[in-house]
Amino acid sequence: MNLSPHLSRLGVTEHHINHCRLPYEEEACTLADAGVDVFDRPLQMCPDTLDAWTGLQNAAELDGITLQVVSAFRSVEYQCNLIQNKLDRGLKLDDILRVNAIPGYSEHHSGRALDLTTPDYPPLEIEFDTSPAFQWLLKNAESHSFYLSYPKGNAARIDYEPWHWAYKSS
Repeated sequence: MNLSPHLSRLGVTEHHINHCRLPYEEEACTLADAGVDVFDRPLQMCPDTLDAWTGLQNAAELDGITLQVVSAFRSVEYQCNLIQNKLDRGLKLDDILRVNAIPGYSEHHSGRALDLTTPDYPPLEIEFDTSPAFQWLLKNAESHSFYLSYPKGNAARIDYEPWHWAYKSS
């Protein structure tokens, strides 16, 4: 996919790309329907991610933990729209790129990334890391092949996102 028109429309320059510490992510070519997210939007992810997610969610339920998906697969166009909406609200591109990956570089494009929440915690907020669900994920996610993509002080220089977990296929 030629990203140039998308990126130039957003003001993303070679400088931004050269300083991006995230790998380029192809859009997933095979996606499975996974119901709806917490906002009742259609939810899609790669089939192997869906299988692993189902196992993770079921294991959490057995331990009395409810895990919910806020977001999963995002197309490049969707990522562009997220950034454009923030630009339209007056946010600066450099600030946006600390919390949203450059289109083409988001793990969400791969169909393997999930933004998670749990009841009684607002989605996509740092306070998720104080929830029993987050503590459960820290202890159990790896055994289901999920990892926390953006821990504190991560090498990608993305702000800490305790809600962002990705499936590592074998």
